[in-house]
Amino acid sequence: MNRIELRLQELGVTLPEMPTPIANYVAAKRAGNLVFTAGQVSSENGRDYKGKLGDDMTVDEVRRATRASAINCLAALKAVIGSLDRVKQIVAVHGLVNSTLDCGDQAAAMNGASDFVVEVFGEAGKHIRTSAGVASLPMGFAASVYMIAEVE
Repeated sequence: MNRIELRLQELGVTLPEMPTPIANYVAAKRAGNLVFTAGQVSSENGRDYKGKLGDDMTVDEVRRATRASAINCLAALKAVIGSLDRVKQIVAVHGLVNSTLDCGDQAAAMNGASDFVVEVFGEAGKHIRTSAGVASLPMGFAASVYMIAEVE
């Protein structure tokens, strides 16, 4: 088993199989030594995190949702490069958080994704980040996260 897969196992994380996208796009695409993932929604092990930060979801709940989205990003990366051990570094993690107009907690909620990536990759997981609140996401999901990774 690969080093990163062992780390995921230590964290109790199993990467899902990538579902077929719901529209005309791919889950991840390599361009040179970079891999870009599409926005991955907040779904993990059959549980969908749906709702709106500042309304029916707390920061802690959306933190779990962004973590689930990041797990799905890693699954998309793996589908393109075969082994997550080929990741040299996570360059960027960007997140959209379904939230009310007066809510300002998107950055705190995105820590679920950022903290998870650093837990998995250590120093190579430290990244730049964008956290943005949006009025809605497809199918009512709480979060959508995408990332850019440099790979071997």
